[in-house]
Amino acid sequence: MKFKLTILFIAFISTLAIAQTKVGTIDSDYIISIMPETKIVMERTQDYGAKLDSSFSIKAKEYQDKVADYRKNEAEYGELMKKTLVNEIALMEQDLKKYQENGNKLMQLKQNELMRPLYDVLNEAIQFVAKENKYTQILTTTGNQFAFIDEKFDITTLVMAKLGVKEPEVKE
Repeated sequence: MKFKLTILFIAFISTLAIAQTKVGTIDSDYIISIMPETKIVMERTQDYGAKLDSSFSIKAKEYQDKVADYRKNEAEYGELMKKTLVNEIALMEQDLKKYQENGNKLMQLKQNELMRPLYDVLNEAIQFVAKENKYTQILTTTGNQFAFIDEKFDITTLVMAKLGVKEPEVKE
């Protein structure tokens, strides 16, 4: 008898645990991509990139001028002068590569810095919608491998409505 009651109790508890879980999904990357603020972030990132590119262009021009000057006057230089100039050119080339690598990292950092507030706003909206609709878990559809997702549990449109983001019209 105790065994039957234990089994019934375990079954009852597991049923309650399952009944209290409500899982939803969201395509957060889609929402971010259509938010009007994203365009501003991209413009600012491109402006920042243009500033970095202009600095890089100046350094690249100096490097090209140095190489052109070396090739033009190579016959006139002695061995010691050639070695010195080749070393200088090699150092300039290394500096250019480092500058380009650093520029790429700076661009990524700048974009992350500018996107962070958008993700914060999105996160707040997700939390609001999840609490309002009594979801216990929200999974992002981007990057995850789901075999099946029931559309009625997708809160993407609810979050978009909370943020005031309208879905773009499809042009035929």
